[in-house]
Amino acid sequence: MTWTLPEPMLAASVPAPALLPGWAAEPKWDGWRALVSVEAGRVVLRSRRGANLVASFPEIKSGSRQLPDATALDGELIVWESGRLAFERLQGRLQRRGAGAAHLAAEWPAHFVAYDLLRLAGTNTTAWPYRQRRAALEDLFTEHKLTTPWALCPSTTEADTVNEWLSWTAVGLEGIVFKRLDGRYEPSVRGWRKYKVRETQEAIVGAVTGPLTAPRSLLLGRYDTSGQLQYTGRTTTLPHAAGHALAGLLAPATSEHPWTGWTFSAGWGSRETLDVTLVEPDLVGEVGVDVARDSVGRWRHPVRWHRPRTDLSPADIPHTAT
Repeated sequence: MTWTLPEPMLAASVPAPALLPGWAAEPKWDGWRALVSVEAGRVVLRSRRGANLVASFPEIKSGSRQLPDATALDGELIVWESGRLAFERLQGRLQRRGAGAAHLAAEWPAHFVAYDLLRLAGTNTTAWPYRQRRAALEDLFTEHKLTTPWALCPSTTEADTVNEWLSWTAVGLEGIVFKRLDGRYEPSVRGWRKYKVRETQEAIVGAVTGPLTAPRSLLLGRYDTSGQLQYTGRTTTLPHAAGHALAGLLAPATSEHPWTGWTFSAGWGSRETLDVTLVEPDLVGEVGVDVARDSVGRWRHPVRWHRPRTDLSPADIPHTAT
């Protein structure tokens, strides 16, 4: 009988990066969660949502020859560009097959960062405690001398190391994942914990969704060095109180708005467009953002609205790169 990959184990968010006794920590990568299985020459590379990605990542399929038969790993697909994790290069791989996929694999090769061992040479390891799975994963890399596209995710029980990893946001590290040392691998269970690095920034409100009297979300921008207001991201859905409080601070655009004629997607990588109302780009707001960016610096995830900054003008906001 062919072995079937389990559903991935999940993580619940925590507000602080505290490394507790009896837990280990790993870096949280800005990539795609994936599970890979090799058995009798058949390679399965499955996304978190169940799609088989193997045709889009031929470098992973060819690299699977390094793994012992009947072995499965949990990890993250990542791509590096100019010393930083480039999530959008992964996004461009999904629809490519054959020669197109091979071309992108040569131009933007993906790596599989392995952080858990689900099966080893026919033995199901999901019931093993994390410390045992981790030791076996390290032995797998050592004994089989695994090289590109395989990479071993770091793991630590030292708080100082966690603090060092939290300073790696410039290269696209999203945060930290915590795993109990004696915890087994439980499919679909949020038994791990994750902390995502967030920071406070300011941006200019350039458009809204919903009515001006109670906007549902805000589209934000910053001026580039040439003086053009560039879209940088949008907020999550505003609480009703926050939306009503903004009503008196927003005015519909009365002159040629820098975003006239633009369309905005409902989400990063989505083809669905938003119905927006342009507003005079006068209001500055403070928002909470994570470290996920695209290649031009836009926030890839919706940001959290904190408060209007009526004490600041758009000229006070740092410029984006042109």
